[in-house]
Amino acid sequence: MPKTDSNHIKELLNRGVSAVYPTPEALEKFLTSGKTLKLYHGIDPTGSTLHLGHLVQLLKLKQFQDLGHQVIILIGDFTAQIGDPTDKSATRKPLTKKQVLQNCKNYKKQIGKILNLKKTKFVFNSKWLEKMNFADVLKLTSEFTVQRLLERDMFENRIKEGKPIHLHEFLYPVMQGYDSVALDVDLEIGGNDQTFNMLAGRTLMRSLKNKEKMVLTTKLLVDPSGKKMGKTEGNMITLADQANDVYGKVMSWSDELILPGFEILTKVPMSEVEVLADEIKRGENPKTAKMLLAYKVVELLFDVKAAISAEENFKQVFQEGLNPDEIPVFQTEARNIVEVLVASGMASSKTEARRLIQQGGVKVDEKIVKDENFEIEMHANGVVIQKGKRHFIKIK
Repeated sequence: MPKTDSNHIKELLNRGVSAVYPTPEALEKFLTSGKTLKLYHGIDPTGSTLHLGHLVQLLKLKQFQDLGHQVIILIGDFTAQIGDPTDKSATRKPLTKKQVLQNCKNYKKQIGKILNLKKTKFVFNSKWLEKMNFADVLKLTSEFTVQRLLERDMFENRIKEGKPIHLHEFLYPVMQGYDSVALDVDLEIGGNDQTFNMLAGRTLMRSLKNKEKMVLTTKLLVDPSGKKMGKTEGNMITLADQANDVYGKVMSWSDELILPGFEILTKVPMSEVEVLADEIKRGENPKTAKMLLAYKVVELLFDVKAAISAEENFKQVFQEGLNPDEIPVFQTEARNIVEVLVASGMASSKTEARRLIQQGGVKVDEKIVKDENFEIEMHANGVVIQKGKRHFIKIK
């Protein structure tokens, strides 16, 4: 029987939550009833790694799981081939079935960093969507109006800009909405950018099953410009990144992301987050809070040992000006700096290597190199090459 602890339920209903449909009170009533809630979160495998945007949902699912409710992860292997138009100003590039399955092969391992996999059910929506015929699809579409589907912001924007809206994109929320019907769930969880799609499922549940499916939307991690932190925007931290990289990337965030990051990406009690907010407001250096945030995110995705190591590594590189203790070693006969950068993989091409050098982004044994014809002089212990602030390699 699920737990009905009032403090845990209050935290679940408030922390990182954007909205609850039909109302927060309706969900609270269910949670305090002692009944087991059946809930799911859908992920379209459009990339090979999950990222911190997914972490927000996983942490919310973990709260439900800890209370004893049934959590389902739906892998949208069918819908990923269609392409969710959410926030897209142009049509997504179609993916093949093979690409989609390849993308999600490591999802379970990444999800296992947060959820108890023994208590988590995984399903694929191709199981029911591939079986539907044209008559089935027409029946589903009869539950919606064109006006309703055109309400989506990205469609309105495309119409204004004279950009095309393809029919398969138009039908995407119908397909995703049917996932709720096939799973017969009580609740769906997703980011607030998925509200339209999730409410489509609520519409279908009401009309086809005469059941009130609830929807919980979470806040998004957005940068100061309002863009989501994710693979599309190029500022992604993945759940497959190494601990040092996660720590360093969090430290590169703007200060505006510190408090939202604590709320939606950690388990730090909100009472402590409020103390941090007061300290920052009083003018204390936000770097201390950001370092704690980076530590807590690494600790959550790995463990305490990894978090301590990542913090020490960061201090060595940035605060003490030392090289990391463990630097990858690359053996090469090349001595020209451009050739070495390309051969070692620190630059993808000679053009990129020259650009890095011209911008002062390359050091050889801690000295900036600005001559693309620079020849490296080897010595017994090898030579350390640094690209940017966090990429090191030793050549021998």
